[in-house]
Amino acid sequence: MAERISDAEHAVMEVLWDDSPLTAQDVAERVASAREWSANTVKTLLGRLLAKNVIAHEADGRRYLYRPLVAREDYVEGESRRLIDRLFGGKLTPLVAHLAERDALSAQDISEIEALLKALKS
Repeated sequence: MAERISDAEHAVMEVLWDDSPLTAQDVAERVASAREWSANTVKTLLGRLLAKNVIAHEADGRRYLYRPLVAREDYVEGESRRLIDRLFGGKLTPLVAHLAERDALSAQDISEIEALLKALKS
């Protein structure tokens, strides 16, 4: 995915990743529960996502059905890589060290990281 998506566009993507295809009205109803957006705002965001080629739409009578073209996992991977590259020189260890130094890791986080490392070693 070449072009970044904004936080607002990401909220629309989350709705489409959870369930698609959806009409603009369906998306607006699902996003509106968390944000104070009008249907027109959601339609504008859908238009931007179409222009960025991260969603597609097909006609269904007089309305359009929208669906993601980018998988959530691929998006998360790209954003994670971009963050690590930009802030930590592409290395994961400084990110974990940064979180640990600021007591940002709970005991559960540490246990999960230990389990993940153990699984990766075997």
